[in-house]
Amino acid sequence: RSLVVVHFWAPWAPQCTQMNEVMAALAKEHAQVSFVKLEAEALPEISEKYEITSVPTFLFFKNSQKVDRLDGAHAPELTKKVQRHASGSSLSVGSAETAKEDLNVRLKKLINAAPCMLFMKGSPKEPRCGFSKQMVEILNKHGVSFSSFDIFSDEEVRQGLKTYSNWPTYPQLYVAGELIGGLDIVKELEASGELDTICPKAQKLEDRLKNLINKAPVMLFMKGSKQMAKCGFSKQILEILNNTGVDYETFDILEDEEVRQGLKTFSNWPTYPQLYVKGELVGGLDIVK
Repeated sequence: RSLVVVHFWAPWAPQCTQMNEVMAALAKEHAQVSFVKLEAEALPEISEKYEITSVPTFLFFKNSQKVDRLDGAHAPELTKKVQRHASGSSLSVGSAETAKEDLNVRLKKLINAAPCMLFMKGSPKEPRCGFSKQMVEILNKHGVSFSSFDIFSDEEVRQGLKTYSNWPTYPQLYVAGELIGGLDIVKELEASGELDTICPKAQKLEDRLKNLINKAPVMLFMKGSKQMAKCGFSKQILEILNNTGVDYETFDILEDEEVRQGLKTFSNWPTYPQLYVKGELVGGLDIVK
């Protein structure tokens, strides 16, 4: 019945080693919490089931149910989540107020993460309810540029946003940080022709990919960034480029699902990393080697 914290890690990632040290310190503080390490790439079925796309990722379980997750090496956030879930409902009034303030700050950031934000069940590629599916279809039909947040991935956001926005159901659509409404309102806006004037239009994906590929003379599309690779292949290609002293820019495909899927088709190259020079695809890690 106690809290179980599972760290999906990889031995090649220094950020995972750092977070293991943080976990060891937390384990001393919270004897009632079980801390577990799983090597993500050694357990592909489990990693796939829990949608682990990068390391480190932490999942929180209570009574065999996933209650929270944390992606990335954020020691203060991990500490905060462990403290909150370990203490359960025995929060003092003061700390409950602080937690509410922290959540509101987080919700505001999420709402403003893109000019048009959709909070939905699932993802645009795989909606997990009929209303979310209809909403995505309408936005795509009108060429709206939007980002999305899967409320199933974070129970705190799922419950908190209903109170924050005073809107009890999902999906919820926000433009420029303001709530537009749910599916019924978006359908009304579509019928009146207002939807096209309210929502930002998407740049065609092909144009966007061309712009990204030509953003710098040498462009690397990878998992992670120059500072922190999030897969072994990306790490190796960074080392090669750094050793040759090449000046290059990177794009993290984990941050943008549209680019991640679209570039594979556009370049006819199914895997990452991908290296481009002057807008032309050179290839992946094997070719660079």
